[in-house]
Amino acid sequence: MNPAIGQFEITHQDPDSDARCARLTTAHGVIETPVFMPVGTQATVKTMTPEEVAAMQYRIILGNTYHLGERPGVERIEAAGGLHQFMAWPHAILTDSGGFQVFSLSELRKIEADGVRFKSHVNGAPRFMGPVESMRIQRGLASDIAMVFDECPPYPCDRNYACQSVDRTLAWAALCAEQPRAPGQLVFGIVQGGVHEDLRQQCAEALRELKLDGYAIGGVSVGEPDALILPSVHHAARHMPRQQPRYLMGVGYLPQIVEAVALGVDMFDCVMPTRFARNGTVFTRMGRYPVKAAVYKDDDRPLDEACDCYVCRTYTRAYIRHLCNVGEVLGARLITWHNLACYAQCMQEVRAAIQTGTFGAYKDAFLKNYSEIRKDHQDRMRGTPA
Repeated sequence: MNPAIGQFEITHQDPDSDARCARLTTAHGVIETPVFMPVGTQATVKTMTPEEVAAMQYRIILGNTYHLGERPGVERIEAAGGLHQFMAWPHAILTDSGGFQVFSLSELRKIEADGVRFKSHVNGAPRFMGPVESMRIQRGLASDIAMVFDECPPYPCDRNYACQSVDRTLAWAALCAEQPRAPGQLVFGIVQGGVHEDLRQQCAEALRELKLDGYAIGGVSVGEPDALILPSVHHAARHMPRQQPRYLMGVGYLPQIVEAVALGVDMFDCVMPTRFARNGTVFTRMGRYPVKAAVYKDDDRPLDEACDCYVCRTYTRAYIRHLCNVGEVLGARLITWHNLACYAQCMQEVRAAIQTGTFGAYKDAFLKNYSEIRKDHQDRMRGTPA
């Protein structure tokens, strides 16, 4: 018997932490977790074709409700048969509600009881989005997972504002839960509460009463010091249902992902591997470095000697540095390709470590070995042999 859409089966549990492997069934296939989801804000993972992304074994990506509602418009995507058909992606899609984008327009928006009135970032035209509007767009996009429309408060904000934000988020989540869905569409709630442990608990426990299909941790990595990120994740995750997926929104620094897996988080997304690639930043499982730096001018090694992706099998640092420094788009594309492969490989290693009962040792070694610039790169910069 095939598993039902929405089924979340925990297959392995780490004995020394809350890390687990699971299988989430969606209308467009099964997702193996823990999983990193590449961001395809405007119906594309920048510079990559869907076939290339799928070849790295990614089976879920993100789209954004606000941006796709602006351009090309939900009517155009509906006419194409939904977002999967429009962008030729046969696997699962999660759509962000648009709440983060709307609230980031702080000088152009006004919060009302049933949503937010704001101006389009494209042409300044007046717009209104609330729970009903967000879910209507996501229904038209026909994503596999729709996120509730929430308020993502900034950091810092005072406790009174954080309380109001939680109240709004809960009221809007309840309204989202009542809206019609696309066939097979799952809906995830979002836990807010800023850096306040009791507010995170209050929000998580209230969302559980809505009986949603999964739960996300929002309002993290929005400007707060790094030291506050993982405690906020812990405060939220410990009050979220164990038998449903937990999704940490917008956190993509590899050490933080590995540590959040230990706290029981199953799903991650972030623009870091694609956005940083366009600035020439290369990610490896031991750190990241700027390939545009002069030290790589004559470096004939691959971007990552421990990686067997197409880019690392084919091109050198010197060549990719040249492309970036003369403004050739192929440079950004090749780094994006490698960075996504790096993240996919890292998550494969995480899942394997949990499955073999070695995740604790893997996590300790990963955090010990990871640095902003790998030692061999530092040695090269000093002029010493690698």
